[in-house]
Amino acid sequence: MACTHLQHQDLTLKARNYCSPYGEIDLIMRERDTLVFVEVRFRKTPDFGTPAETVGERKQTKLRATAVHYLQHTPRASKKASRFDIVAISEDGDDSLSWYRNALE
Repeated sequence: MACTHLQHQDLTLKARNYCSPYGEIDLIMRERDTLVFVEVRFRKTPDFGTPAETVGERKQTKLRATAVHYLQHTPRASKKASRFDIVAISEDGDDSLSWYRNALE
């Protein structure tokens, strides 16, 4: 659902579920000349916070380390600008999707 939504926004899929010794990145996409590392979060209920709120400091550290691993092991990728986005999906009767660009500093 997240990948399809981003593709409709003119992003191109480069990798799905990229794994490194440090963790996993759900989607790696390209938007024009920018490489976009996407964390997808889903919550059935908001009882324990919104999906986006669940990307804490520990998860952010893993995402950054995995992105560095990708950049080091993918020719020419390190020459592009990059950013981290979060796609948050909630199930509140209707599925709702929120896309947070440049969500991590």
